Amino acid sequence: MLQGKSMIGGASSAGSGAEFWGVDPASGELLETAYRSATAEDVHRAAELAEEAFAVYGRGTGRERGRLLRAIAAEIEAIAEPLRQRAHRETALPMARLQGETARTVNQLKMFAEVAEEGSWAMARIDRAQPERKPTPRADLRSVLRPLGAVAVFGASNFPLAFSVAGGDTASALAAGNTVIVKAHPAHPGTSEMVGQAIAAAVRKCGLPAGVFALLFDAGTEVGAALVEHPLVKAVGFTGSLKGGRALMALAAARPEPIPCFMEMGSANPLFVLPEALSARGEAIAKGLFGSFTMGVGQFCTKPGLVYVPRNAEGDALAARLVELVKDAAAAPMLTERIAKSFCAGVAERKANGAVELLAEGGATDASGAYAAAALFEVNGATLLSEPELAHELFGPGTLLVRYEDQDELMALARALEGQLTASVHGSDADLAEWGELLAVLERKAGRLIVNGFPTGVEVCHAMVHGGPYPATSDGRTTSVGSQAIYRFARPVCYQDAPQAALPEELKDANPMGILRMVDGAFTREAL
Repeated sequence: MLQGKSMIGGASSAGSGAEFWGVDPASGELLETAYRSATAEDVHRAAELAEEAFAVYGRGTGRERGRLLRAIAAEIEAIAEPLRQRAHRETALPMARLQGETARTVNQLKMFAEVAEEGSWAMARIDRAQPERKPTPRADLRSVLRPLGAVAVFGASNFPLAFSVAGGDTASALAAGNTVIVKAHPAHPGTSEMVGQAIAAAVRKCGLPAGVFALLFDAGTEVGAALVEHPLVKAVGFTGSLKGGRALMALAAARPEPIPCFMEMGSANPLFVLPEALSARGEAIAKGLFGSFTMGVGQFCTKPGLVYVPRNAEGDALAARLVELVKDAAAAPMLTERIAKSFCAGVAERKANGAVELLAEGGATDASGAYAAAALFEVNGATLLSEPELAHELFGPGTLLVRYEDQDELMALARALEGQLTASVHGSDADLAEWGELLAVLERKAGRLIVNGFPTGVEVCHAMVHGGPYPATSDGRTTSVGSQAIYRFARPVCYQDAPQAALPEELKDANPMGILRMVDGAFTREAL
């Protein structure tokens, strides 16, 4: 069923750009079905159709948007098994992981369907007219969040389903009423096409304009750049590297009409081990930490890549246990050969630094260039303060133990951190009381604080924040996971003295949607 073609206006477009294939990272085998990169004409056509469709879809109701999201979920569920099989071939991710990721993708579509259908997310506010107010009367003022237009979404390499074609960016953008153009990641084109077909089928079944969704393939960066620069594209959602995110941000800012870019660009995810917790739970912390930084061959954006451990006997014991675990770890295929080479280059760079000690490496790599082995490094806190580049993310199964001397040094290290997706602290009640200032510092550094746990694994729910200050993301006020992700793709619009017929459903006196609104400063679901 794979055609190797982009999807524009509900139809396939062969493209005439560079040819490429999906690759099995475990064997290096080229997978069936060749793909062609989309052209500049394809980008323009997709953007035009998205703008036309937005005139209809953007003015639709939350119930209609919810129906589409539920239909997409149903289409994905219907192809779940062959979809996982293809994703496994293209990524080497275990089937159990892909089963969980399929469920997550479906569940977040359903979650955003509920959010769209219920409608209170739109933050309707009404300040009724005060014609008798002195010295000047007040007009009737009503505001609500409205969608932006066509949103460009970039599929991520490390989550072929949950952060890809029907992932959180697409789901939240559609829930807000935007049309979506996805640039598929070249590492898993077959998986992307299968999901794209599912979305297109859902759009047809819901009787919506075909331009609500488009899928474009590209072996390089030209299509993505053209999307960001196109005048009909109004926002960008991206998950990937800092280098890639910064390049897209620069393109978006250089446009005659700059547009918002919501970039999730990775993180070192510092984990702090405090003395009393280390003494009481050192073995358990070591095992949990090893599992966290090697999970998925270290290819989670929440992998703990910096671990702060006291320089004492208990810290030495934790390091020794990690050495044992790392040495026993077998090499495994990463998502692509390019990603594996980048990790190995980072490992080699740390080995060459005389101030960094290699404590242990895992088993030898396979003949395939996509394999990588776990690596454990150690550095003094003072060295990290003088060489802050050592704190940058190393994407893959490696971590850096940072040995701190005392509380003052640890606080200096915490204050020196850049923005992070997560920060974790292992501490007893007494530790947390004594080191309370640490949490206050980390609150300004990260989007999610974890206490006595490990950061890998991001729950899809209303309270989740998967974001953080730059450079973890382009805008630390946002999240790419959880229902609050919808706010990235909407803007407030105020209606002044508008008659009922001209108002959106959310702002009408009768409150036909029954949503929670702020009326004259108080929240209520009552009609006016």
